Amino acid sequence: MLNALQMFLNKFINNIFNKKKHIKLGLYGPPNAGKTTLANRICQDWLGEDMGVASNVPHETREIQIKEQVNIKSGNKEISFNLVDTPGIATRIDYEDFLKVGIKEKEAKKRAKDATKGVIDSIKWLDEVDSVVVVLDSTKDPYSQVNITIIGNLVARDIPVLVVGNKVDLKRAKLKKVKAAFPQYEVIGISAKKGNNIDDFYETLFKVVK
Repeated sequence: MLNALQMFLNKFINNIFNKKKHIKLGLYGPPNAGKTTLANRICQDWLGEDMGVASNVPHETREIQIKEQVNIKSGNKEISFNLVDTPGIATRIDYEDFLKVGIKEKEAKKRAKDATKGVIDSIKWLDEVDSVVVVLDSTKDPYSQVNITIIGNLVARDIPVLVVGNKVDLKRAKLKKVKAAFPQYEVIGISAKKGNNIDDFYETLFKVVK
């Protein structure tokens, strides 16, 4: 009886102090919003290495990528998580889009097939992540069908969300429009490429990650 009680107490204490030990933080968003660029920024800041290959070609990331044990600090706070970079969510993937950027037909069709699978895997992975950073291109209309699909899936799962309006260094950026589109969430503007407001991003992340 004593052993059983001790085991229960140990498990209870471990749950209290280690409940954030295996947090999975997912990066989601449409293609070319800057998810992998942000993932690389985070990994360079805290691990000194890149996570993946960022590219202007749509759907360059076509498989789930995971970087384990990323520890970030903000003031006197620290959190550890596994970073999950997901393929861009799209409602339509056409191999002809790859032809337009100079990729040959055979490779273009393979990329389209892989990208379609990547989108399906990304949605499935929503059941595995604990918190999500939605990365949006702040130079584009936030009310797109893709963004609505992403947010709808998050709302259905009641997952803590931080919305990032990326590319605020560009003159066409309209962060106020992104904030107006998603008033229910914390929204912060950054440039993942140049590092603008990245410290504010980390600080805000602590408010959201649970």
